[in-house]
Amino acid sequence: MPLPDGALSPGDVYQGAPGGGCANRNFEFDTSPCAPRQPCARDCERPHAARLRMNDLDSEVLPLPPRYRFRDLLLGDQSFQSDDRVQVEFYVNENTFKERLKLFFIKNQRSSLRIRLFNFSLKLLTCLLYIVRVLLDDPDLGIGCWGCPKQKYTFNESSSEINWAPILWVERKMDLWVIQVIVAIISFLETMLLIYLSYKGNIWEQVFRVSFVLEMINTLPFIITIFWPPLRNLFIPVFLNCWLAKHALENMINDFHRAILRTQSAMFNQVLILFCTLLCLVFTGTCGIQHLERAGGNLSLLTSFYFCIVTFSTVGYGDVTPKIWPSQLLVVVMISVALVVLPLQFEELVYLWMERQKSGGNYSRHRARTEKHVVLCVSSLKIDLLMDFLNEFYAHPRLQDYYVVILCPTEMDIQVRRVLQIPLWSQRVIYLQGSALKDQDLMRAKMDNGEACFILSSRNEVDRTAADHQTILRAWAVKDFAPNCPLYVQILKPENKFHVKFADHVVCEEECKYALLALNCICPATSTLITLLVHTSRGQEGQESPEQWQRMYGRCSGNEVYHIRMGDSKFFREYQGKSFTYAAFHAHKKYGVCLIGLKREEHRSILLNPGPRHILAASDTCFYINITKEENSAFIFKQEEKQQKRAGLGLCEGPSRLPMHSIIASVGTVAVDLQHAECGPSRSSGGGGGSKLAPPTENGSGSRRPSIAPVLELADSSALLPCDLLSDQSEDEVTPSEDEGLSAVEYVRGYPPNSPYIGSTPTLCHLLPVKAPFCCLRLDKGCKHNSYEDAKAYGFKNKLIIVSAETAGNGLYNFIVPLRAYYRSRRELNPIVLLLDNKPDHHFLEAICCFPMVYYMEGSVDNLDSLLQCGVIYADNLVVVDKESTMSAEEDYMADAKTIVNVQTMFRLFPSLRITTELTHPSNMRFMQFRAKDSYSLALSKLEKRERENGSNLAFMFRLPFAAGRVFSISMLDTLLYQSFVKDYMISITRLLLGLDTTPGSGHLCAMKISEEDLWIRTYGRLFQKLCSSSAEIPIGIYRTECHVFSSSETHDLRAQSQISVNVEDFEDTRDVRGPWGARAGGGRGSTHSRHVGGDDPAEHPLLRRKSLQWARRLSRRGPKHAGKAAATDWIGHHRLSLCRRSERQELSELVKNRMKHLGLPTTGYDEMSDHQNTLSYVLINPPPDTRLEPNDIVYLIRSDPLAHVVSSPQSRKSSCSNKLLSCNPETRDETQL
Repeated sequence: MPLPDGALSPGDVYQGAPGGGCANRNFEFDTSPCAPRQPCARDCERPHAARLRMNDLDSEVLPLPPRYRFRDLLLGDQSFQSDDRVQVEFYVNENTFKERLKLFFIKNQRSSLRIRLFNFSLKLLTCLLYIVRVLLDDPDLGIGCWGCPKQKYTFNESSSEINWAPILWVERKMDLWVIQVIVAIISFLETMLLIYLSYKGNIWEQVFRVSFVLEMINTLPFIITIFWPPLRNLFIPVFLNCWLAKHALENMINDFHRAILRTQSAMFNQVLILFCTLLCLVFTGTCGIQHLERAGGNLSLLTSFYFCIVTFSTVGYGDVTPKIWPSQLLVVVMISVALVVLPLQFEELVYLWMERQKSGGNYSRHRARTEKHVVLCVSSLKIDLLMDFLNEFYAHPRLQDYYVVILCPTEMDIQVRRVLQIPLWSQRVIYLQGSALKDQDLMRAKMDNGEACFILSSRNEVDRTAADHQTILRAWAVKDFAPNCPLYVQILKPENKFHVKFADHVVCEEECKYALLALNCICPATSTLITLLVHTSRGQEGQESPEQWQRMYGRCSGNEVYHIRMGDSKFFREYQGKSFTYAAFHAHKKYGVCLIGLKREEHRSILLNPGPRHILAASDTCFYINITKEENSAFIFKQEEKQQKRAGLGLCEGPSRLPMHSIIASVGTVAVDLQHAECGPSRSSGGGGGSKLAPPTENGSGSRRPSIAPVLELADSSALLPCDLLSDQSEDEVTPSEDEGLSAVEYVRGYPPNSPYIGSTPTLCHLLPVKAPFCCLRLDKGCKHNSYEDAKAYGFKNKLIIVSAETAGNGLYNFIVPLRAYYRSRRELNPIVLLLDNKPDHHFLEAICCFPMVYYMEGSVDNLDSLLQCGVIYADNLVVVDKESTMSAEEDYMADAKTIVNVQTMFRLFPSLRITTELTHPSNMRFMQFRAKDSYSLALSKLEKRERENGSNLAFMFRLPFAAGRVFSISMLDTLLYQSFVKDYMISITRLLLGLDTTPGSGHLCAMKISEEDLWIRTYGRLFQKLCSSSAEIPIGIYRTECHVFSSSETHDLRAQSQISVNVEDFEDTRDVRGPWGARAGGGRGSTHSRHVGGDDPAEHPLLRRKSLQWARRLSRRGPKHAGKAAATDWIGHHRLSLCRRSERQELSELVKNRMKHLGLPTTGYDEMSDHQNTLSYVLINPPPDTRLEPNDIVYLIRSDPLAHVVSSPQSRKSSCSNKLLSCNPETRDETQL
């Protein structure tokens, strides 16, 4: 058989491949026995050629002359202030002329609404001009063309002939003609422009539309009369523009709903359409009969209107009748149209709410072939789930033409029906009532033609396992019916994940939830960071706010993760052949983008921060964080800075001039000294581990200005060597335990031997050398191995992490693994206490008994005794997990009531405890840390409503608990599955950030704290350079906590309270009552504490209140005498309220201490701390390089894999890391130093 053109025979050699024929496999088809292939002569030449290429690479970078080394000393850190910055302009794909016109006339809701309003007004004007022309025209004065002699015609009833001249010609004044011609030209040009902008490849579909035909009938004759004056008196049925006005009104209403994003009743829209239809019928009949009767009875306009009303109302007096057959025919046609159109309108009006989406109908095969659609399969559809999906799905520009087909077995909810009747969604969302397990329903949804199928679980079900089983069956049914349709599956329980492993994308809710909550304890507000990254936003939230932090927080929230091939990228193309950290730093410095990872062309796995030894290639896929993707960005270089650079120092002139970063990155004495100065341990007298952010010194003195080492283009193993965490020389073994006197337990690193479910990714962790007995895992009960019965007795060095959950599910295993990962130092491992409502089963204990410092206790978060026994006063973080039994409630949004009240109680009892709460409904986060009289929270509530009205998908982002990472809802991560339709890498990157997946060579998320000593770095851009040059870490954001003045009445109460607490010491009777509440621990009233265990003495607390009232009266007497009576009353009430609040605080403190004494716990650890009401925290994702660093800033880092570059020889590993262990391993959890 002959081969096609361009094909190669089996014996041919493809000459275009590198290396000629030797680079390809040659297959010879022969019937004889196979003979061994003869060696090619070029095979011998390949090693020699490889050596030549390596020599060429080595000879590319030459050492610089010594004069540049002296220049480095002079310039210091001027390399960072290079003038290669550019200004990035976003969304340039919308800047073409046609796209701008389309954006103005069609896409933009507000401008399109104005255009349609103008069009509607234009059509009404033409109808009004027609009425004016009729009133001014008198056929008795004569009829004829323009410029012709006028003739008079008389109607003869006895004659059957019709005089057509009065019908063809009318009398049109010159002024009226000019106005009508101008209006016609405007309408014609507007119609042609819209036809051009909405052209989709089929011109005849546009031409044969009724609106286009009517437009041509009413505009082209007027334009022709400009060039042919005799036709200026020709009759033109301009009154037909009323139907075009009706069409424009319907489009205007749709655009109005889209512009204001507000729900309007579909019944109102249908009534309006019915009224307009009836009005158009009457107006058309009136004008048509009046004009045709010019050749008959010559009826006036009012008489014709009267006749139409009498006829359409079926009264029919008979006093007015048409005289000629054309008008009689018109009446017949109008009545027939009315009998057809009006009943249909009434029927749709009556049965709209009942018949429109009851069964959903069918999605036609023709639409499925010509349009793109996705299918959403759910067991029950709630309004929050629907709006989250629609807002996130249609947030991407290329998905605007997609249709969403919802397949749900239940009848449509009232709220869902109301939303789907909005014109914004009614044209794009189709609701089908049916089951995914039936092929008939899948056929109705045209699943085999769908672009994707989203299968979501019902998380509000009490039995979440049963909900997962339903999801699994739906996934199997869809895969069986449409094997080529991409599947996006949401699963609840991790043990059920392997059943849907065949799906293209799977998101396990409990895996992500517990990993997020775990990272929240060591990297504050990780939940907020991930939530903002997976939501689509343009960063326009809060830009109109007067608060600086809201504008900056809202702007940075627009950063998302994008990808691009490096060879096609303007951001990263110039860094081909350079190290990853070099490209990351210079791309951020020059363009403001944050390069976080990449993927090799030959590998499927994504690597986050592969480290400085990873050399970028043109085929790599780069993943970066930016406001928008590079394809929608424009590059505006700052020419002025370039000219300043050329006019600068003479050292940069000449043909051999090199950029600053290349000069400093050369092999020079200064660069090597700076790197060793940064990586070496600090010798400060303060003790402890040295900080990599400490400024370098020269000969032990700090006289020289601090400088930051450059980021090397290629990694230098002598200057940058990550520590081997598998080495025996670790800080944990070198420094023995000194404080508690307990024997140090040796930990080992390995993979957990028992996984609680199938499908969990093995992660290298800190493990016990021998599994702990189950009895030793119980925190509050001693056993034969130890006698400890409370957290204090264990003598933990670090603060506790307490997790309150209903049951010990398999997902809780993912909370422990990120906190015991191998890349976390032993010195920063926090004890984990699981506060469970129900006793864990044997399989769960078998899975956690290998982890160090993991305990459990039976108890509830709403029981103060349970909290005290599990060591809440020694804890730094308390995580409250949403309980499955409370996820469903009879009233919507009431599922979180118990959790919110319990957390509010703990917030009052332990104000300094960092509590992270999981809620079922994100809208309930406004009740977290609720203060009734906080006017600042009220202002934030108004800001949230304003952002929601503006169409923001992140309206809740300005709530202080969410911004600080104190509240989280797993439903906020539903957008992760929706975004994977456009960005198929988002799930993989999120799992790597959360520590759910561990890819060899990929980094992990961690955090470090900026102290006062680190402020010499000054800006975020300089910190980026410092981290890339010293430890090869990539910062991605900042968690900032700043003081804020809240204008709330509670703040004034607190200030007045502090003032009163000083003033009341002037009275003698205060000293008698102040003792028990003022004492911190122990004190002279210990017997009183032991007697009144409950802390609610009926004699003591009323005494305090009575004396508080006495103090208030005495203080009122000492108030200003010149004030009025009303002012004095307000002043007394203000101080009385403050005293009551003070006694309430003391009562809470006394209650906690009494319960601790009753349980036999020491009260020395409890400290009565005040609310931190004057601070707020928020997350800044990828801030600009010139962002100033502030004290207590926590920087999010992606740290490279410590095992990626482990030296094979143990001796070399020990010698290389012996001097860097103190600087490479963090000392504490809160202050992770480099």
